[in-house]
Amino acid sequence: MIGVAPAPEVGFTAGMRKLISSTFVSLDGIMQAPGGPDEDRSGGFTLGGWTVPLFDESVGPWLDRTFAAPFDLLLGRRTYEIFAAYWPHHTDSLVGEAFSRAHKYVASHRLVDPTWESTTVLSENVPRQVERLKEQDGPDLLLQGSGNLIQSLLTAELIDEFRVLVFPLLLGSGKRLFAEGTIPTGLRLTAHEASPSGVIMATYERTGPVATGSFADEVPSQEELDRRRRHLQG
Repeated sequence: MIGVAPAPEVGFTAGMRKLISSTFVSLDGIMQAPGGPDEDRSGGFTLGGWTVPLFDESVGPWLDRTFAAPFDLLLGRRTYEIFAAYWPHHTDSLVGEAFSRAHKYVASHRLVDPTWESTTVLSENVPRQVERLKEQDGPDLLLQGSGNLIQSLLTAELIDEFRVLVFPLLLGSGKRLFAEGTIPTGLRLTAHEASPSGVIMATYERTGPVATGSFADEVPSQEELDRRRRHLQG
């Protein structure tokens, strides 16, 4: 195991609380159905459960640190239904106990009578409701999976921190963590670790607009000027 700065815990924030996205992705950025073949077959996805063979002894402790401190859980409807069917029956585990204790917020226009205790449905203008939640006192908001919800929150620039576990495989197609339309933003690496199976576990914080620069010569060569001219001409 190679590691620097272990994953920080989610925590309690007074005034403005953070929204933290925790996600499993393939090296080519696919986040769809990491936990099982029947998790999400939409779009004809057939490789569900791709994290399981690579989930080694280092991945669990990293995730445990994420779930160790109090948090409120923010989920999309599909992920909420998967969790609600599984975790209430596994409260003897650290994750199951943490999810049971947490208040759950689920973004959905369909869900009207949630059965999982301590659940609030966000049905209208979800980004604005999430923004209001962030302005309240309380534990940080943990967004777990929930690919469709992530896209709307990325567009609204509401996610403060990304905890990404990158698995060493290529899936080719499926729902992506950073889909087309993601707003450019700078990130700062605050923690990272590599597992024996090759999973890269990293935490990034938003830093603001993307900084740019240039390695080009201050006085370009004639060949470079000709290249630029050809490029402008198409």
